[in-house]
Amino acid sequence: MSTLTSFDETEGPDGTHKSDNVPVRDRIPSLKEVYSEHTPLIDKTLYQTINLPQNIPFGCENKQYRTQYLATLIVTIGGFIMGTTLGWTSPAGPMMENGQYGFHITDDDISWIASCMPLGAMLGCPFMGGLVNKLGRKRLMIMLTIPALLGWVMIIWADSVTIICIGRLLNGFASGSYSVIVPQYTAEIADKEIRGTLGTYFQLQVFSGILFTYVIGSYLDVFGLSIACAIVPVVYFCLMFLVPESPIFYLTKGNIIKARWSLKYFRRPFGQVDQELITMQDSLAKTEREKVPIMKAFQTTPAKRGLFLGLGVMVFMQFTGCNTVIFYTTTIFNASSSSISSNVSTVIVGIMAVLSTYVSTLVVDKLGRKILLLYSVIAMGICTFLIGGFFYAKDSNYDVSSIGFIPLLSLCVFIILFSIGFGPIPWMLMGEIFPPQIKGIASSIVCMANWFFVFLATKFFTLLVSTIYLYNTFWLYTLVSVLGTFFVVFIVPETKGKTMEEIQLLLGA
Repeated sequence: MSTLTSFDETEGPDGTHKSDNVPVRDRIPSLKEVYSEHTPLIDKTLYQTINLPQNIPFGCENKQYRTQYLATLIVTIGGFIMGTTLGWTSPAGPMMENGQYGFHITDDDISWIASCMPLGAMLGCPFMGGLVNKLGRKRLMIMLTIPALLGWVMIIWADSVTIICIGRLLNGFASGSYSVIVPQYTAEIADKEIRGTLGTYFQLQVFSGILFTYVIGSYLDVFGLSIACAIVPVVYFCLMFLVPESPIFYLTKGNIIKARWSLKYFRRPFGQVDQELITMQDSLAKTEREKVPIMKAFQTTPAKRGLFLGLGVMVFMQFTGCNTVIFYTTTIFNASSSSISSNVSTVIVGIMAVLSTYVSTLVVDKLGRKILLLYSVIAMGICTFLIGGFFYAKDSNYDVSSIGFIPLLSLCVFIILFSIGFGPIPWMLMGEIFPPQIKGIASSIVCMANWFFVFLATKFFTLLVSTIYLYNTFWLYTLVSVLGTFFVVFIVPETKGKTMEEIQLLLGA
């Protein structure tokens, strides 16, 4: 091992620095010597030095990343909360129609109850864009458990449709906010070798939350289901105190000591972080020197291409039918007259979603983002075409009893390929493609647009079905998948294994 003096070696037992005894040639200059006096990232008392390991023992790679995996599993429980909010409508809808609340709820009421969630999420996104760099990622994730819990409390004790809708708005606000913060935090703490894997954990937790509501909803009434969902934010609140704040946030506040402590936590057990810390400082200092008004920042080629790419993948994520499947799984299976009960079918779909998203975590850093998106959108188009064909045959009075398995099989394949590609990867790309100057605002714009697309897809699904019938609705999703195939082939770049700086060069910086 060739060693330059590390920070630990230049600190005495009393906490004072021993830098005076370190030869000049072995010492990395402070940021004060590198950047101007006006940069907010300078710590005028701290020397930044490097400890470079030449050989990492074979088999230690997993240990090196273990802390990052654990922290990401905890943080992405925010995605689990989002999943319970998304999935609640599927089992709860029939329960509400059956009068479990004690007051009349119509089909139109249920469509509004489902649609209030994405409306609330749209409200959460712009708030987070402005607050994430002021209050910090960890603090905001903890604070958001309050509206999440309050929303469930209102749903549990609702005495009118209006109260249920307000509760859904609050749950949606928390979910939309988590969809901005969690991917950003995950991208900031991850080594580039596993950034893709950790980036898929958010969607894995989302589908786990959806499966949770499907299973619980099969055994409990609407009140028991809502109470079970309300417990999750409480657990999340407690667990979040176990993980540190993002080192990037500390650096933006000029707190190099805490940034170094945070980065050492995520890089345990080796803990040699000085080189990476300097790289982060260099990137942030460069961003600070090149800081321009926000509108001018959006006029750069990487910003415009990143925004177009982010909005594009969200369009194809929503309008290929994913949230229709999630929100109306039970309804679709009831309509298919399958011999398998709708509750069992729904749980099967949820299990497939979780397992396939887990597969995505294993292969995304090996196969790459682009190829998974391509396989995903092609398979989704085929599945929606088959589902449309089934319902066309049924509406045309053909005997479909022998092919009643088609909706279940097609929806399972749809969910599997969606979960491997277009489910997790758009969220992961959002943490990778934006220049630092606009990352917070651009992520909020893309998330807000995504939730607007969710609102359109869920609120007007029933209207679309009544206007052009169920089979034409699914064939419309097929057409969108065809357009999405061309988008992936000609627009989406491959970001596998690239640093943030390399991705910006790829986008035209």
